[in-house]
Amino acid sequence: MNKVEFSIVLVLFVVVTVMGFLAARWRRRDTLHDLNEWGLGGRSFGTWVTWFLLGGDLYTAYTFVAVPALVFSAGALGFFAVPYTIVVFPLVFFAATRLWSVAHRQGYVTAADFVRGRHGSNTLGVAVAITGIVATMPYIALQMVGIQAVVEAIGIHGHWPLVIAFVVLAAYTYSSGLRAPALIAFVKDTLIYIVVIVAVIYIPYKLGGYGKIFDAAAKALPNKPSHGSITLKSSQYLAYSTLALGSAMALFLYPHSTTAVLAARSRNTVKKNMALLPAYSLMLGFLALLGYMAIAAKVTPVKGTNGKPDNNTIVPVLFDHQFPSWFAGIAFGAIAIGALVPAAIMSIAAANTFTRDIYKPYFRPNASPKEEAQVSKIMSLVVKFGALLVILLVDVQFALDFQLIGGIIIIQILPAVVLGLYTRWFHRWALLAGWAAGIATSIWMLWYVPNPLTNHKHFGGAQWALSHIGMNTKAAIWIGIPTVLINLILATLLTPLFSRLPRGVDATNADDYHAEAGDPRVAVLPSSSQESGATYRSER
Repeated sequence: MNKVEFSIVLVLFVVVTVMGFLAARWRRRDTLHDLNEWGLGGRSFGTWVTWFLLGGDLYTAYTFVAVPALVFSAGALGFFAVPYTIVVFPLVFFAATRLWSVAHRQGYVTAADFVRGRHGSNTLGVAVAITGIVATMPYIALQMVGIQAVVEAIGIHGHWPLVIAFVVLAAYTYSSGLRAPALIAFVKDTLIYIVVIVAVIYIPYKLGGYGKIFDAAAKALPNKPSHGSITLKSSQYLAYSTLALGSAMALFLYPHSTTAVLAARSRNTVKKNMALLPAYSLMLGFLALLGYMAIAAKVTPVKGTNGKPDNNTIVPVLFDHQFPSWFAGIAFGAIAIGALVPAAIMSIAAANTFTRDIYKPYFRPNASPKEEAQVSKIMSLVVKFGALLVILLVDVQFALDFQLIGGIIIIQILPAVVLGLYTRWFHRWALLAGWAAGIATSIWMLWYVPNPLTNHKHFGGAQWALSHIGMNTKAAIWIGIPTVLINLILATLLTPLFSRLPRGVDATNADDYHAEAGDPRVAVLPSSSQESGATYRSER
């Protein structure tokens, strides 16, 4: 064990832990016993806080660990994350602002809240809620993979550091709610930017420049089991483009993305962040290049607990070899904190979704705001524990598959959520049937995807080979694209057939989708009077 690296990581971990507990007093109103305070930070975050929160939420251990690992093993295909994080913000610019407005006018806490109110269907709302929770669980597990990679690179063996990190994370999230990751995100992003800037200058300098790095990658990748390349092969074009587009369409459907948007102070704050957040994509591109740097530096991944080389450790091992111990410790701390922040937000978002859209409608319709907050706190612990079990019990050789498979699941709520922001033409039962068909088809297709590199016969990846349908080609497509098309087509065809059935009452109004902070029709209710759990009401 490298004692210098371990000591610096420990100090940084203690600092953010203290900040996590102190966050309970940051910008707090009278009490945190309310979902809008505990789960949405009082809906009070301005432009900079929201920028750091969304950055900490969207650019996760998936960014620092899984993407470079994919580039290290497969080459150019791993860069799909760069265009998708550029495309996503223009795509969601208008939808996110409309969701913010209607949620603040009606007091919605989650996307499933909105769907239930818009379509007048508890069943459709709970389908969206369950989808969000299921898709989020592997995403949280991916954050734990990031911490595990750092632990292994330092030279610590066993899962006990993960368990300790889980307990501490659970404690300050329970205490402070969304304010904890929002405050810690400032430290996380600052450290990450410092580490990335140093890495993309210092490591190439030590390795002889970017020319030598690309030459080494070009020679090594074709000899790897994945037979990768530094440029895309013609058979990869479809997989790359659909993966990038589908990931962009799915990203802001996750509960944690919605939570960060709804915590913003104003509609204008959301707009500013959609314009500013692409700055993170430059950092992501640099981070992906670390995969090539690891090839040029002849990095050997650390063996995981299963005895096999763990590609998720290539960035920590690269830092360990190229940086002095003190700076490697800072880099490791940045990666670990970069995993803790999104893990906290994701667990809070999943807990809010369970409470608002499953527990309250089906078990306790008259639950008080205090009871809602307490249930969410408990569920946030359960969600973290479930993610920890995934790491302890499941082989995580290719951690990126967690996020990609989760994206295939979450994109199935796109018709109900995104199209629902613009139209009520779709019948609620048609949307439900489309969702069910999309989920079932996704699971069926994923079942038949093997991964020869990990000896997985099922659920081995997110790409569907077109040869499965008799086409003589090596091309593949990201499963989420055809399945969400099946979902949408079925919902479109069934809507006229279900037109004679009751549609349900739309709880929203046309002007709800354009409301801004300060609108006289949007007023803050005192927490003690909230019987419905909503912080905002319409004064018409």
